Order: sequence, then structure tokens, then C-alpha cells
Amino acid sequence: MRDWTAAILGACALPAAAAAGEATRAPFGTLPDGRVVEEVTLTNGTLTARIIAWGAALRSLDVPDRDGRHADVVLGYADLASYLGKSNYFGASVGRYANRIRGGRFTLDGRDYTLARNDGPNMLHGGKEGFDRRLWSIEAVEGGATPSVTLRYVSPDGEEGFPGTLTATVTYTLSAADTLRIEYRATTDRPTLVNLTNHSYFNLAGEGSGRSILDHRIMIPADRYTPVDETQIPTGEIAPVAGTPFDFRDEERIGARIRDGRAVQLLRGHGYDHNYVLGDAPSDEPRLAARVTDPASGRVLEVASTAPGVQFYTGNMLDATTVGKSGLAYRQSDAFALEPELFPDTPNQPAFGSARLDPGGMVRNVITYRFPSPSSPDRTAR
Repeated sequence: MRDWTAAILGACALPAAAAAGEATRAPFGTLPDGRVVEEVTLTNGTLTARIIAWGAALRSLDVPDRDGRHADVVLGYADLASYLGKSNYFGASVGRYANRIRGGRFTLDGRDYTLARNDGPNMLHGGKEGFDRRLWSIEAVEGGATPSVTLRYVSPDGEEGFPGTLTATVTYTLSAADTLRIEYRATTDRPTLVNLTNHSYFNLAGEGSGRSILDHRIMIPADRYTPVDETQIPTGEIAPVAGTPFDFRDEERIGARIRDGRAVQLLRGHGYDHNYVLGDAPSDEPRLAARVTDPASGRVLEVASTAPGVQFYTGNMLDATTVGKSGLAYRQSDAFALEPELFPDTPNQPAFGSARLDPGGMVRNVITYRFPSPSSPDRTAR
């Protein structure tokens, strides 16, 4: 197995060529209560990202293929009404706690808290009205060589059962010709729990291509993952990937082993929906979480983050009842998600670390989506 991390992150550190970037804002829709939801478009001549204030969501991301033809590679909707209906977390900023908490319960400083349960017996992605279903305020829009937008949401004490008033921000930046950088930060006025991430679904062939992601090739540089029980809560075990369908340390087709009926974990997740262990704690600088290639288009996505884990999800619950931006019904395996975050159910599993945030402190999760050009030296290396 190649040591991808140094090569990829080293390439990210190279100075970007000077290019004129733009950042514009326009109305996207109106909520039933009359509040206007805006969309900000960031472009740098290579990538174009569109972010809506509803859920601070990445609505589209245009990326060139090997022949320079652009396509939108993230799932999403054409109108606000669809986001207000069946959101599916498309591109959303999820919190206050991304992923699942067992039984919708946790204990903090000797006090028991009960959360909104929206995934069978468990809480998922912040509850019934998580950060993905809130209107964030647009705090700043910047043009120039690195166009960006910063959004902010203040979650009141007790929202969805979580203690403390939490102030969260996210900044989307086209930080180089081939990179979208997302930085989450949060502070609180009382001890609380925080786990913020982005929930974009990717199809590198294009979200309107009608092709599945099963022929995409993925590399995840993790030798451990966290198996789950029947309700997709981690069992507490941190298991080796070696000898299992979860071993992607060497690049492999996403669909190569996804139908292995002998693998109980694949049956429980209806495919891949599992946390991979990148480290034992958050890092100061982003580390490689995954590399995905679409052989047909030549597009490559490299995901890096400061989070200790990454949830790999193969769109198992997409059931053709959702119509996307291109007018196509999204089906199972039409996209994958890579969600860099703390481990699921960390508040109830001390061996996983801590999700605690105290007054005066700050949590931070930096995520980068890099799309190297065909000329990048690490593009074809094996």
C-alpha cells in the first residue's frame, strides 16, 4: 500500500496560481414564514460551488473531467421546497451531533439528557430539526483569488435536547484552483456535546449522469473501523479491516464486495455505512481520509480532515422517491458520502474519546475536497 498522505497533502500545500475568483449572492427561495434563503456562488475559473443558507448546504459543485468538461458532482435539489420536504441531508452542515447517539440519551456532569429520536430508537444528525433544517445567517462573502462565504447559526439551550447555547460557523473557501475547503467552528456558554460535519453526496460521473458509483474506485487509509449493531450503533469494538470487505487500504471498486451476503456488517448497513478510524484524536492539520477515482470521467476526489474518523456511506437509503436537480430519481448507489467527524455514539463510549465542549473552548473541523487535475503527479501513481 502506498503512503498517499504525504504526497497528497504535500500537493495541497503548493501555492495556487493567481486567478480571479468571484463570490456572488442571490435569492434561492422563501420560507413559509417569509424569510428569504440566499444562495452564494463561488468560482475560481476551475471549480464553481453554490452554497445555500438553508442548512448551510453545498448545493452544487461543478468540476472538470479529464477533457475539461464540467459537471455537477454533488446531489441536491433545484428548489427550496424540495429541501424543506425530504432533505436527505444533501450537502448539509449537520449537527449539533453528526451521526448517531444510542437511544437518544447521554450523561454529562452527572445529568441525564434525552434527545429527539429520529432514527428508530436513536438520534441521527442532530435530531428531527438539526442544523440541516435551520436557516443560517450569511456573515461574510469575499471575492478575490480565494472566494469564500461564512455562515453562522446560534443553537439555543435545549434545542433538540442538547444543553447550552452553541454558536456555530462554517466557512466555504475555494482555497486553490482544485480545492474546496470547509471549516467548522463552535463555541458554547455551557458544557455540551458537538460533532459537526458536511454531508455531501458525490457522484464523480456527475449527479445527472444516471450512472451509479459502484465502478468508482476508493482508497481509505485506515486499518480499523467500528462495527455496528442492528440499529447501526457502534458495538464498542475497534476492529481491523484486514480480511474483510471493509479493507480499502489499497484502491478497490466500491462495488467489488458490497453485495457480500456473508458479511453481517454489510447487511446491517444495507451496504457501507460505517466509521473508519483515521486517528485516536482530532489533528491540528487535515490528514487524508479517502481518495476516490471515476475511471470513466477521470475525475478524482481527495478528502482530508482534522477529524479522527470518516463515515463512508454508499447512499443505501436512496429509494428513487427523490428527484434531483437534473430531473433524475436518485437511487441506491447513485452517490457516496464521506463524512469526516468524531466516532458515532462517542458520548456513550468513553473509549472513543470525547465530544465535550466547555465555555471558553472551541471545536474545529477542517475538511478539504481536492480535485487534482490530470497533470498532477499523484493522479496516476500507484
